[in-house]
Amino acid sequence: MSEPRCVMICQHTSCLKNGSAEVLAAFQAREMAEVEVQTSPCLGQCSSGPTVRILPDETWYCRVQPSDVPEIVEQHLQQGKPVEAKLNPRIHLRMEMFYSP
Repeated sequence: MSEPRCVMICQHTSCLKNGSAEVLAAFQAREMAEVEVQTSPCLGQCSSGPTVRILPDETWYCRVQPSDVPEIVEQHLQQGKPVEAKLNPRIHLRMEMFYSP
């Protein structure tokens, strides 16, 4: 049996200034079976907040806005496909950055 997912939304100073309380509310408003939504203290990504971290996947999203929540829920949490456009590039390095054709 797989581990239930946990969506952690940073609620520290920089993320709060950029709207993380509204992002938290958007996640909390969604009906999601076997997904826990939690507040988080600082996740150390202050320059790219609001930050959302999904466990146990270890997927980190940056600059998340309430309008991004439906796509993250439907594509990632329901279909298992991370939302590429919102992945934190400091954590999720893309191979094309290192290799050119």
